[in-house]
Amino acid sequence: MDELDSAIVARLQADARQTNRELARSLGVAPSTCLERVRLLRKRGVINEYTVQVDLPSLNRNVQALVALQVRPLNRQVIEEVRRSMDALDEVLAVYVLTGGDDLIIHVAVPDVDQLHSFLIDRLSDRREIVSFRSSVIFQHDRKLVVPPLP
Repeated sequence: MDELDSAIVARLQADARQTNRELARSLGVAPSTCLERVRLLRKRGVINEYTVQVDLPSLNRNVQALVALQVRPLNRQVIEEVRRSMDALDEVLAVYVLTGGDDLIIHVAVPDVDQLHSFLIDRLSDRREIVSFRSSVIFQHDRKLVVPPLP
């Protein structure tokens, strides 16, 4: 990635809705150059999708939590099955497979703490392969909207 590629990625992360003409103008390059660079970035997998960020409370998801899971027996098939099943739940925003003491962490968002409690009891505790879990309510969640490349 050269400086132009990095600048394209940064500007698209900040506003993916801008037109190619607007992007090219902000970068000081011809629209054809900009379009070709974006196509190449997509082809190389640097840019892999365009998404919309939503306000979770507007979707009745006022409480977020991280839930650490331990599964047994500890093997690829079990971890993959739990990962897929967690990913399919509406309350789950993200699933992370880890090394260390915990095997997975799931990021959930629900209407309130009562719903979080119900999620933990009804969706997790009845799974035989989930032998323990710990939840941590998220008070604040800051996320970088523009991720620069590292050298």
